This record gives sequence, C-alpha cells and structure tokens, in this order.
Amino acid sequence: MPHLPRIALAGVPNCGKSALFNGLTGSRQKVANYAGATVERRWGRVVLEDGTRFHIVDLPGTYSLDAASRDQEITREVLLGRRADEAPPNALICVMDATNLRLHLRLVLDVKRLGIPFVVALNMVDLAERNGTRIDVARLSQELGAPVIPTVAVRRAGLEELRRRLPELLAGMAPRAAAADDYTPLDTAGLRALQKRAREIAAAVMIAEGAASRISRSLDAVLLHRVLGPLALLALVFVVFQAVFAWAETPMGWIDSGVSWLAVWVKGLLPEGWLTSLLADGVIAGVGSVIVFLPQILILFFFILLMEQSGYMARAAFIMDRLMRSVGLNGRAFLPLLSSVACAIPGIMATRVIDDPRDRLTTILVAPLMTCSARLPIYTLIIAAVIPNDDIGAGLGLQGLVLFGLYVAGIVNALVIAAILRLTVTRGGAQSFLMELPKYQLPALRDLALGLLSRAKSFLTRAGTTILLASVALWLLASFPEPPDGATEPAIYYSFAAMIGRALSYVFAPVGFTWEMCIALVPGMAAREVAVGALGTVYALAGTGESLTASLVETLRNAWSLPTALAFLAWYVYAPMCFSTLAVSRRETNSRGWTVFQFGYLMVLAYVAAGATYWIARALA
Repeated sequence: MPHLPRIALAGVPNCGKSALFNGLTGSRQKVANYAGATVERRWGRVVLEDGTRFHIVDLPGTYSLDAASRDQEITREVLLGRRADEAPPNALICVMDATNLRLHLRLVLDVKRLGIPFVVALNMVDLAERNGTRIDVARLSQELGAPVIPTVAVRRAGLEELRRRLPELLAGMAPRAAAADDYTPLDTAGLRALQKRAREIAAAVMIAEGAASRISRSLDAVLLHRVLGPLALLALVFVVFQAVFAWAETPMGWIDSGVSWLAVWVKGLLPEGWLTSLLADGVIAGVGSVIVFLPQILILFFFILLMEQSGYMARAAFIMDRLMRSVGLNGRAFLPLLSSVACAIPGIMATRVIDDPRDRLTTILVAPLMTCSARLPIYTLIIAAVIPNDDIGAGLGLQGLVLFGLYVAGIVNALVIAAILRLTVTRGGAQSFLMELPKYQLPALRDLALGLLSRAKSFLTRAGTTILLASVALWLLASFPEPPDGATEPAIYYSFAAMIGRALSYVFAPVGFTWEMCIALVPGMAAREVAVGALGTVYALAGTGESLTASLVETLRNAWSLPTALAFLAWYVYAPMCFSTLAVSRRETNSRGWTVFQFGYLMVLAYVAAGATYWIARALA
C-alpha cells in the first residue's frame, strides 16, 4: 500500500464497525489475512472532498486491550505498533453501540490511554432512540475529551459529519503511535477503576433510559446476583427436568400404544415368518422404542431454545464463570459444554470459540460427560422401569428428581475431571472472560416452532437411518442361526447375538450386567439411544405369551433387579461417546493420541462407576 496516513476502526464485536468501514471506503477496499494468522485483514482508501487521502483499517473486534483470543491479540498488537507487517495507526475511530454504553466505554477509556488521536462514532443511535434512550452527546464528548459523532452506519447516517471531522484529527497526528510503546496492562485494581469510570460516564450522559434497558437492569439485579443468580439457574434446570417427565407422560403413552398396536397389526396381517419378525420385532420394536421418547426430547429443547432466544443463556454462562474458573476453565467453556447437552458433536465443535489451546483441549475431553439428548431415552426408560412415580411433595415427582440428579451428575463429573486434567495433562491457569450480554426479549413463537421442528426432524431422521440400520443388523444377529431341534429356550438364546452377549458377560458380569444388556452396549456405540432400540429388539424376540405385548418398561421392570438397573444408569453417565463423536474429537484435537486417551478414560470411569453402583446397591438392599 502507498505510504498514506492510517486510521484504524476499533470497537467491541457487533458494534457496527464493518458497516461503518463499508460506508467510508465504498468499493475501494481489500481483504486478506494477517501474516501468520487466519484472522481477516480489511483495509481501504478514503478520499475526502478537500483531497485528503488516507487508508482506513478495520481491526478485529475486542472487548479490551487485555487480549483473550488471537484476533483480539492482533488488534492490540496493531494499536501498540508491535506488528512488523502492519504500521501503527496515526488516528482512531472508536465505534460505540449507543444501546450499551457501559460496555463500550470501557474499551474507549482503555484505548484512550494509548495517546493516539481519536474520534468516537456513536453508532446505532436509532435503536437507542427507539428504545426510549437519549444520550447527551456534548457531555459524552466532554467526558471523553474527543469528538463524538452520532451515526447509523447501516443507513450511512452521520458518515458525512464523520468525514468532515477526520482532517482535523489527522492534522496533529504523529508519524508513529509513540505513546503506545509505554502502554502497560492494567492490574485488577486498574480494571475495576476503569469499569467504575465507564459506569460513571454512562450515568452522567444518559438523559433518558428506555423501558427495555430498565427492565433488563432490574432482571439482571436478581438473575446475575452472586447468590440469587445461581439459585435461580438451579431452580430453572430443576423445573425443566420435572417438566420432561410430567408434560411428556401422556404423548409418550400415545406413541407407545401406537407402536404396540402397529407391531400386533403387522403380525396379524402377515403370515408367520422371517419377514414378519423383521418388521415387527426388528424395525417396529427397535425404532419404535426410541421414537417414544420424542416428546421428552422436544420438551428439553423447548427450554433450551427459550433460554437462548430470551437472552438468558449468555447470563447462565456469566453465572457459571466463577465455578468454571475454580476448575481451571472460564465462562467461555460453559457454552460448548451446554451445547453438549443437546449433542457432544456440536459441543466439541463449539470449542473453537476458546482460544487458549489447553482450555480448548480440556473442554473437548470432558464434553462427552455432559448428559446429551441421546442419553435421555436410556435414562427415562430405566427410571420409568425401576423408580416409582411417587409425588414427593409440592407437585414434585421422584422420577423427575432422579433425572435431574443424573444431569447434575454429568455436570459435576465434567467439572471434576476438568479440574484433574488442568492439574495434570493440560496444566495451566484459567484465562480471563468477558462477553456482551444480549438484551432480554420475548422469544418469537415462530422461531421456537421452527427450532423444535428442526430438532424433531433431526431426531426422526436419525431414527430412520442409524437406529433403523442398527435395529435390522441386530435382528439378523439375534435371529440366526435357527435353534436346534428340541430347543426349549426362545430362538434368540441360540443366535449370534446371544453368543456375543454371553462372551461379553464374562467382562461385565462383575458389574451386574446380563447378556441382554451386553448386546445393547455394542450397537449403542453407533448412537447411545440405539441401546434402547437394541433392548427392544432383544426382548421382543425373547418374549413369549403376554410379554410379547408388554411395553419395554414393563418388560425391564420384571427382568432387571434394582442394582442391575442402577448399574446400567451409572454406566451411561460415563459411557464412551458414539463413533461420530469420536471422529469429531479426532478432527478437532488433530491427535489420535488424545482421542484414544478420551475413549479410554471414559471406558474405565463407566466400568468403575457401574461396578461401584451395583455392589453398593446390593449391599444396601
């Protein structure tokens, strides 16, 4: 690029910098990557009416000069003049979101310490005014000691006034940002003082505050409180799992009755033979025993989507930051872990937002410990079979309490293992955590409906592909070879599946597993919920008389002892992830060794937990 003066755009992510950059440069812009990084580098040429020419650089968004990620680190390096491939800026345009002054003032005050001439573009003033917020721009300019120009970048409003201010900004420029060489990072006391000053300025320049902002502040006073905030989050999660059982009971009964009726109808319609058995005992029993849990999965996702769209999810991450820091992580790791409640695959992929390599690796290694939705069919099946549906008072059910406990166990296990890993193989301290809290808003019913429809489609597609194929494969293994002449047991007892199950039972008998349970563990590696379909197929083929028409819950209630059922639950609290998750983990860590380590430690934990549960339950019984 020619040697022209350089003005940099700096601001918090999503403050409108890119729109402002496009408005100032038009088509005279270029895009590349910073040397040695995959961070986008955008710059363009601006020509003013008086003939003044300069280059403008759109720096990556950052919350502070205390960089917490690679893109934020590049912004700091450019502003401090520490990049060999990037000349330091002669002046700055600090872009602020008028709807969230306090957060943006913190960065502006930090940047001001550099001593580089700057002007403030107070962006999104239209949204602030629409919310009833009015700002004393002249007072804000006086407090910051710099010109403040109201703008609406997406509509090009205020850009001409900003252009007129730039020549006087460049008039007193220094050839290099010499003052930046003396910049020293703020300590904890300095950061608190900076935050306090940002709050004072925001309070001084706010003429009127919108109702939405007042409501958000009032809600945050409770939901982000050091004591009340965690209690409110815990109460919400508890209500969710009570609802998973209470609200889903009736629709699950409808689906279960429909699946049973369909299996009986197929057996009555078709002549006895292998095709009838494949359809009724393989496809319908296997896939149907998983589909019956669709209402519970939709209820769980309904609450997750509600938290995301209302703005509460980010606050949950903020609340969890203190707890996460106690195990060597921070609030940034909470969102990938929370995503793992839906599925560990997107959860592991979401760790890309974590910039510290050790933090990211630790989060990947513990993500499968979070109770994903694929475990929900297993949990609810076993709970319904062995835990009585008793009311323990105040409208709370024992089954919902047990399910809540299993999810809490997953969270506690993930945090404990993370702490152990950070003290050993991924040793290191927690990084700082700063994020912008979105505004509270009422979720759109249409968006909720589309989100639930997408989850239902994904679940049914999985049931119609992975689970269907696994059920058919298991039916083949459980149906051949045919029983010998004079056999007295059901045909499945002489099948390949039974042979595999009995072989595995030598390993799993010490933890209380039957050979039928061992059979279910193998296809359960394809997808955890396939274990339910496998149990449905096995017990359908093994059933005789009334047991043929009994639901899987009733079958297990009669077939399994309480210690055995609890051991099976304990196994799936730690059970190694499915093959798809293993593949994603291998790709994201780029290490076969870490993937083997992850699978191995989960397998050991699952076996030990199942064994301990089984023998303790037997002793107590």
